[in-house]
Amino acid sequence: MYERILTPVDGSQPSDVAADHAIALTRDADATLPVVSVVDVKALSAARLDTEALRDGYEAERHVAAVAERAHGSGVDVETGVVRGTPYRSILDHVDTVDADLVVMDSRGRRGLERSLLGSTTERVLRPCPIPVLVGRGESRDYQDPDANARTGSLDA
Repeated sequence: MYERILTPVDGSQPSDVAADHAIALTRDADATLPVVSVVDVKALSAARLDTEALRDGYEAERHVAAVAERAHGSGVDVETGVVRGTPYRSILDHVDTVDADLVVMDSRGRRGLERSLLGSTTERVLRPCPIPVLVGRGESRDYQDPDANARTGSLDA
């Protein structure tokens, strides 16, 4: 069904949860996982030092490398990329660049007035995206449903 499942990452915990979900989906679909991190050009204003811009690029490389390592450990083919630009635009452009069939990302973002004024990256990707977007809720990987053991009959508590 899916051949290329794109996951944008930013190193946050919700992003890692979404990436892990994308890894599992990619493995089950025997697909390829393009992983991208966007260095926000708005954050790289002329007022910032070049060393800060380099640090942002290095951090983005670390984020995609961490996801790639987990994916390789699961037997998933991975392609990584770091791009500079406005996050939502860069993600949408990357959909075309890698010929993705699905985007998997988290819903973490701004809240309240800031969100209504600026919109979230996820929301800005979701609306115009030409392919399906699976949006995670950004829950912790460590969360365990207290009723899950009772429903599944598992003895692990």
